[in-house]
Amino acid sequence: MPPRYHCTPPEAVTETVRETVFVGDYTFLIDRPINSDKLLDLPWCRSAYIADEYVPYWPTLWPSARMLAKAVLREPWENYTQPVEVLEIGCGLGLAGVACLARGLRVTFSDVDETALTFAAANARLNGYTQGFRTRPIDFRCPPDDVKYPVVIGSDLMYEERLVGPLVTLLESVLAPDGVCLIADPDRLPARVFRWKLEEAGYSVTPDFARAGEPGGERTKGTIYRIKRSGADPKN
Repeated sequence: MPPRYHCTPPEAVTETVRETVFVGDYTFLIDRPINSDKLLDLPWCRSAYIADEYVPYWPTLWPSARMLAKAVLREPWENYTQPVEVLEIGCGLGLAGVACLARGLRVTFSDVDETALTFAAANARLNGYTQGFRTRPIDFRCPPDDVKYPVVIGSDLMYEERLVGPLVTLLESVLAPDGVCLIADPDRLPARVFRWKLEEAGYSVTPDFARAGEPGGERTKGTIYRIKRSGADPKN
């Protein structure tokens, strides 16, 4: 099956708000569409769901993205072989990828929605990064076979159980043999199935408690899954 990409109509996301995001000692600016819930009422969205069960969740800055950004900023990247190449899958607005850029990593933002990629790249530039990143559309169900990454990251990817199998297949395709993958999840039920399938496929999965939120505001709990092939060195 060939990949099926989507493109949220740009005219539907012209109204944006700039959000200041605090993650540890770092501060990021993220532009996102206003009233993203209204996208669900568009005829385009209904057609995309009927044709491909696609829903544009990307315009929301989800708590798991903050968890992942926090984990990225804390990771001892100096222990990895340099330069570190990172693939962010389902990047949405690109917060975690921008956090990688802040740590001096090279980033490929990927998403099934090409408008999301436009926003992720714009947010990278908004935070002062004009190089060191690129974008690439990726459909989980048809993973690329032309590149391997030493680091793969993603957040809130298992919001439906039907996505678990394709996600495992994607990791088998794009994660380097000695690579490490960091996945943030708000403890959704499909994450348990994800872990089982990964272990069946020969991966080791280490869960770490995570939480994220604005200073003084509500905090969301979740888990960071550190994934690597069994017997592989987690550092590159």
